[in-house]
Amino acid sequence: VVRVDLCDEAIRLTALVAELLPDRAEVDGLLALELFHRSRAATRTDALGDLVLLDRQDRTQWDLTLIRDGNAVLQRALRRMQPGPYQLQAVIAAHHANARTAADTDWPAIAALYRQLDAMTGSPVVRLNHAIAVAMADGPHAGLALLDHVDGLDTYHLFHATRGELLARAGDHAAARAAFEQALTLTDNPAEVRH
Repeated sequence: VVRVDLCDEAIRLTALVAELLPDRAEVDGLLALELFHRSRAATRTDALGDLVLLDRQDRTQWDLTLIRDGNAVLQRALRRMQPGPYQLQAVIAAHHANARTAADTDWPAIAALYRQLDAMTGSPVVRLNHAIAVAMADGPHAGLALLDHVDGLDTYHLFHATRGELLARAGDHAAARAAFEQALTLTDNPAEVRH
């Protein structure tokens, strides 16, 4: 699920670019994003290689040094007042990384950030993530209402998995099952299939 060697190489290369282009806020935004994601890499799967969802990860095992470094790099980027998509993604990741428990996560703020990111990028994956954040903040029906307006992800397994999860939370188990079955046809990653 996570290629730590590739994550570390990406961080190394992005840090090098940040040294060579010290005035580029988006380079620092990307570096901060990479650091935040790398900080929890060890907790994304369990000992058997099964997925561990964000709200169930052992946050005491997150790498606090990488989170502190990510916070510092992100602050450096934001001080330049040149907003961009990597910086917005890094701010979202910072909300997750700095929440010491799942309950501490500021889902309304994350939903607002995804709304801004959608306006900036127009990405259907961003719209999917926005729907998830809204569901976490306002309940599954609110998220499902947004999913109904996400186009272009018919072959993306995480769209159907998200839909299945939200339908299950809303109590529509038959529709949830159909969505999960569709997600299964679209992935061959063993950890995702088992999940």
